[in-house]
Amino acid sequence: MNAVYLAAQDPTLADFGKDPWWLVLGKIVFAFAFGLLATLLGVWFERRVVGRMAVRPGPNQVGPFGLLQTLADGLKMAFKEDILPRAADKVVFFFAPTISVISAVTALSVIPFGPKVSIFGHWTPLQVTDVSVAVLVILACSSMGVYGIVLGGWASGSTYPLLGGLRSSAQMISYEVAMGLSIVAVFMTAGTMSTSGIVAKQADGTQLSIGGFDLPTPGWYAILLLPSFIIFFIAMVGETNRAPFDLPEAESELVAGFMTEYSSLKFALFMLSEYVAMVTMSAVTTTLFLGGWRAPWPITLWSGANEGWWPMLWFFGKVILLVFVFVWLRGTLPRLRYDQFMRFGWKVLLPINLVWILVLAGLRSIEDWQTRDRLLVTAIGAGVLLLATLFWPSRKKQPKPSPQDQADSRPYGSFPLPPMDLQVPPSPRTKRVVAEREPANVVAGSESREV
Repeated sequence: MNAVYLAAQDPTLADFGKDPWWLVLGKIVFAFAFGLLATLLGVWFERRVVGRMAVRPGPNQVGPFGLLQTLADGLKMAFKEDILPRAADKVVFFFAPTISVISAVTALSVIPFGPKVSIFGHWTPLQVTDVSVAVLVILACSSMGVYGIVLGGWASGSTYPLLGGLRSSAQMISYEVAMGLSIVAVFMTAGTMSTSGIVAKQADGTQLSIGGFDLPTPGWYAILLLPSFIIFFIAMVGETNRAPFDLPEAESELVAGFMTEYSSLKFALFMLSEYVAMVTMSAVTTTLFLGGWRAPWPITLWSGANEGWWPMLWFFGKVILLVFVFVWLRGTLPRLRYDQFMRFGWKVLLPINLVWILVLAGLRSIEDWQTRDRLLVTAIGAGVLLLATLFWPSRKKQPKPSPQDQADSRPYGSFPLPPMDLQVPPSPRTKRVVAEREPANVVAGSESREV
């Protein structure tokens, strides 16, 4: 009876399109409010966590624990002067931040926040909508969000914003391919591109037989498809322009990148789109790889963990954990150089992902293995291969040259080599004066010896 009830809680594509208009409107408002509230709390959360890592307090004056500091900053930006550059394309300059915000919020429409629940007597999934190609909707929204950044940098009529927009376009092309290939592994395994269907496929674990022992394994694709999960998360950080991949808005190189000429509410919209995209991609990662709204072990030992409104709590907990990883990366890793960033995307992530997809497709064609067993074994082997590829030295290390060898290898006319022992050598003029005085000293010394 309990298994039948739990199966009835899993939404399917047939459950969508039957809600009354007021319920659909309520879901849309909830998704939009979730994006706005996540931005307000996300900025506060990031400032507090980074402050903790840097051994400083962070915002703690406005509201309890500084919770209203982000709201105060938003109101301050709303009342600041809106400056329009003279050389800017006024129409594109105005709509570019709006494109980024709409794209980030739209992706939340296909994210399942929970199972089917009863709302005023109507059984409905906790999801705005779902389609058979919902994963492609997420990829499309992620790609469209970059248009706002590119158009904002181009329409500003300034050098630094243009460079930031060009960097963003190259960044999107480089890491969108790796992200798409990671998702290919997910719907190859799940057999569907529906987000609710992918969550349902991760519902139960399986038994892995190794050496006659039956080992229970979870159904999360983060474990079964470990290389795809790692590559997807790295590509996700690059897609959202977060540190250490924040090349489009590198303040040490491009002032503020594509946002340099923006002010007031349009600047706030760009900030909003960045944090909404971060929360949205965390929700996407939770849906595709971390079991979605389903409770983790050992909470699953409670029979009612995945019933009613409780799954929303597990879903938000996983999203907050991934947002913390975003903040953790920003507080600990330095920004990559542009050439390092592009080389890592094209020469590391993409080849590994292609090989992993090829191996996964080949193993799925073997008939005498259980699906989960072969995927888990392959994931372990591919994870070891991934780590070996990342950390394997590319060439044999050469012995470190001595200071004298470094000095002898300098080309003629180059700047003098700094001393290795931090001792300042005598200047050439001092050497010349000593050489000129040395014969006189020798003569004087010989005369004194004769006397």
